[in-house]
Amino acid sequence: MGSSKIPTPKKNSFTTILEIAEGMNAIDLAIPVSNLACPEKLIDLVSKNMRLGNNDYSPVEGVEQLREQIIGLVNSQNKTSFNPATDITITAGPAQAMTTAISTFVKEGDEVIIFEPVQESYAPFIELNGGRPIFVTLKLPDFRIDWEEVKKLVTSKTKMIIINNPQNPIGRIFSEEDIDQLKRMTNGTRLVILSNEVFDNIVFDGLKFRSLASVPDLAAKCLIVSSFGPVFNITGWGIGYIFGPERLMSEFRKIQQFQGFSVNTPAQFALAEFLKDGPDFDSICETYHKKRDLFISLLKGSKFELVPTQSTFYQILDYSKISDETDIDFASRLILEYGVATVPFSAFQHEKTKFQLLRICFAKPDDLLIEGSKKLRSVQVTLHH
Repeated sequence: MGSSKIPTPKKNSFTTILEIAEGMNAIDLAIPVSNLACPEKLIDLVSKNMRLGNNDYSPVEGVEQLREQIIGLVNSQNKTSFNPATDITITAGPAQAMTTAISTFVKEGDEVIIFEPVQESYAPFIELNGGRPIFVTLKLPDFRIDWEEVKKLVTSKTKMIIINNPQNPIGRIFSEEDIDQLKRMTNGTRLVILSNEVFDNIVFDGLKFRSLASVPDLAAKCLIVSSFGPVFNITGWGIGYIFGPERLMSEFRKIQQFQGFSVNTPAQFALAEFLKDGPDFDSICETYHKKRDLFISLLKGSKFELVPTQSTFYQILDYSKISDETDIDFASRLILEYGVATVPFSAFQHEKTKFQLLRICFAKPDDLLIEGSKKLRSVQVTLHH
């Protein structure tokens, strides 16, 4: 067989951990899937639309009613005037939106700045399109962006900057300072900003999320990706969306017609109808907020250190006062010796690091969080230095 089209040879440590966890009957705090219920009304609306015959291919850009509902929300939240006819496309989930956007704008020899920790799909897809990922590692302890470092990495080859805001997997929200720095850095350039804002409706502690869409200087050069997957627990439906100015969206749709083509039609109609009633994002956010606070309170008395996440349904655990093992070795031992599965932080890094961090997902039933936390509290210190 010839050489691989994706030159990244690393086996993802997330996959390694799942392989170990399988068959061990470990408490699963690793898999990034919410166990919260999908709204019954939404399920009923999908069935209704199937019976009505809304089962054919949808338009490449997505069902008109859904595009109108989403853009209505976007415009009211951000004081913008995006056009549902030209400025939004429904996609087969946010990952497809991100990879199609990369395909649309990244060519051979282009460079793309991405911030780590990051989802594992971005870098391989940049490489697949002949581009080169340029990694910026967020600075501990608060995962801040060193904008001076970023500025030095922008060259004539830089085509795109990929933002995760809120940042998955650490739940960090862009500050006003971050937005200002990004605005100044990209001012007068032809850079495309690709912003994944999937967790925009799950924000804690009274903090305010600000979409890049609400900043005119950035919105003009930005494509924003989101999804209702986390808030309605429908990630398996494969529906996301991407919006931005027509000059960028028209290019995106040229690739979408071949990569995505048609997206889950009855579910699109169902979502459009469901959104008409104005979903209660606040109560959904409050549910996750309580889950986070419960998990944090349950870990009191353990040797783990954690900074409460600002968003998402993930929490980072620092085990540096427990062990000097690598994160993969430590996460493996947690499964084998304590029966609890977590994700090593290196799953979100392109090369080995010395971060002694794990990620857990707290979008789980309370009894599972209680049992998992009990096991984590029992972890013994094994430091050798």
